[in-house]
Amino acid sequence: MLIYNTATHKKETFVPIEAGKVKLYACGPTVYDFFHIGNARAFLFFDVMRRYFEYRGYDVTYVQNITDIEDKIIARSIEEGIPYDQFASHYADAFLQDSKALGIKPPHHQPRATEFMAEIIALIEELIKRGYAYEVEGDVYFDTSKLPEYGSLSGKRIEDQKVGARVAENLLKRNPTDFTLWKRSKPGEPVWQSPWGEGRPGWHSECVVMSQHYLGETFDIHGGGVDLVFPHHENELAQARAISGKPLANYWVHNGFLNIEGEKMSKSLDNFFTARDILRQHSAEAIRFFFLSKHYRSPIDFNREIIEESERAVGNFRQSLKEIDFLSLDESFEPNDQLQKLEAEFQAGMDDDFNSAKAIAVLFEINSLIRNRQLPTPERQNAAKMLVKLGRVLGFFQNLEAAEELPDQSKQLIELIIKYRAQARADKNWALSDLIRADLAALGIELKDTATGVEWSYKE
Repeated sequence: MLIYNTATHKKETFVPIEAGKVKLYACGPTVYDFFHIGNARAFLFFDVMRRYFEYRGYDVTYVQNITDIEDKIIARSIEEGIPYDQFASHYADAFLQDSKALGIKPPHHQPRATEFMAEIIALIEELIKRGYAYEVEGDVYFDTSKLPEYGSLSGKRIEDQKVGARVAENLLKRNPTDFTLWKRSKPGEPVWQSPWGEGRPGWHSECVVMSQHYLGETFDIHGGGVDLVFPHHENELAQARAISGKPLANYWVHNGFLNIEGEKMSKSLDNFFTARDILRQHSAEAIRFFFLSKHYRSPIDFNREIIEESERAVGNFRQSLKEIDFLSLDESFEPNDQLQKLEAEFQAGMDDDFNSAKAIAVLFEINSLIRNRQLPTPERQNAAKMLVKLGRVLGFFQNLEAAEELPDQSKQLIELIIKYRAQARADKNWALSDLIRADLAALGIELKDTATGVEWSYKE
């Protein structure tokens, strides 16, 4: 397996620290709001990474944290007049709900920062003791000038860093790049007791403590969105090197940005969408397909046309399984040479830095075999079994039984909408009647008015 390592800027052969085992840590949410669709890309990708390692026979330990104490959480909780812990708990629960709705498997461990306060304070004390950190008026900073390797992950040199978007001005710091390990609390803010007075930890120390608690001093893979490379992951790595002289992780993996209609997602541009927003309009599998149809490191543009294409692609797979009556098939599975070759191509794609786009292309090839009525039925049935086997590696087809129940409910809903349209026509409300027809057409449902009533069908 080859993995692109941000630390070396190249693909490297994956060699686990312990044979047959993978220790994986991916940064989770800061729970001050519902997580947005850009965050969803990272959460879904590392879910697929975990699933693929398991498919390849590795014993995986996957840890994803929840940051439940941070400046944004405090500011929003004060603004809304809600105690910070209740506020953070509400959005942490929402994160878990939305992750489940997206079909993301729960991590093996999902620690929250506030559960590790004693360990975080101990880490900061040790950094001060070793001369890598200093205290000023109740704040504690990491002294980046004491670590020659600082900047190695992101490629940013200390001498190039100036006060700006990523480096805040702070006259108490010795160097512009020094980062906060402990913040003294202001009136009305949550506090913990420490050797430096009442305060709270900095974001970058939290992940060091939680990852090492579950995975050890150095583990295999640390991941997150590309926006976390600097300063977050750079600052995590700095603390780990200062304590042990070793890297925090051997491979650093980062997914690319998400744009909306060609622009960066922003509330000011009114193009900010939460995962919860999108899930109201599209299936979890369509969202997953959308992200996985491009390589995880590539930037991706989110627009309605593409997500609707993803919906149709997923629907095509499910229609094939329905036509072959997949749920009635037994579990015996003897793939022929062609299917074994396609599985090998699937693995080759995923082994090349988790190229899910190539893996999905293989799913389309398998799907074409299911649709080929010239093939013997047993071959088509085995193709269906292979489609589900490999699809589930990417997180598709997790609950086919529940999906089979959906069409009946959908049919009833469509019939009800058609009934409302009939009433609009009876009331000579032609504008509403036409609107209903147009909205159904946009969803792929065609209406035909006949002498005996309305007939409807799905567009091919």
